[in-house]
Amino acid sequence: MTRDGVKRDTAALARATGNERRKGRGAMPGDGKKRIAVLAGSPIGDLEWLRRELAAAAPEAVLCADGGARYARLLGVVPDLIVGDLDSLTEELQRAFRDEGVAMDVYPAGKDETDTQLALERALAMGAGEILVFGALGNRLDHTLANIGLLLLGRNRGATVVLRDESCDVFAVTGEAVIRGEAGQTVSVFPLGGDAAGIDLTGFEYPLVGAAMTLSRPYGISNRLAATTGRIKVGEGSLLVIHYRRVVALYENVGK
Repeated sequence: MTRDGVKRDTAALARATGNERRKGRGAMPGDGKKRIAVLAGSPIGDLEWLRRELAAAAPEAVLCADGGARYARLLGVVPDLIVGDLDSLTEELQRAFRDEGVAMDVYPAGKDETDTQLALERALAMGAGEILVFGALGNRLDHTLANIGLLLLGRNRGATVVLRDESCDVFAVTGEAVIRGEAGQTVSVFPLGGDAAGIDLTGFEYPLVGAAMTLSRPYGISNRLAATTGRIKVGEGSLLVIHYRRVVALYENVGK
């Protein structure tokens, strides 16, 4: 596909979701900073889901962390930047992106940073206030844990980072946040980066007031929204929040 053809496909994605943006999903972050999408290389099973999410988010830029560029190619999206050691991309695919004028920041394989961290660093340098990361929650537990740690990188730089896959959003809360969804959706809350205290959960099946959480006592797992919104507040420390975007019946998968 030519670069012009890819551009037309990308524009069509944005036009097709005007209704989604009017509902607020594609709005700019409240601080006026940029919304940037990062495609990482962990497995994404439903490419049509990814196409819809990118269109609804309407990011100002799409960055690829190494193998995440394969998803961009499959969707017909020309990324603004590909970053990493590129060990997951064939020479043919790298050449195709270069022919389309895609910028590439190539690092040595022995670097200290992960490809996803490099992509987040570039997004932050571009003025991102919100970074949506796709392909960050996969079948490599070590990579998943590393990506969860990057939530703190965004927080420390004044940006919201959301790790999103087909089933859930994963993000950090420092201070206060509101979750919007459906009653019955599962929300798990854990301390992130150390103990947390002064925790209030409002609008949940199991509310909390002034609670404390430690990593060794993970009682914040498997809470549920009691209505369409829930409020999370933490006075000391940070929280890791995992919001499952569909209602899962108890023991749904037992025996399958």
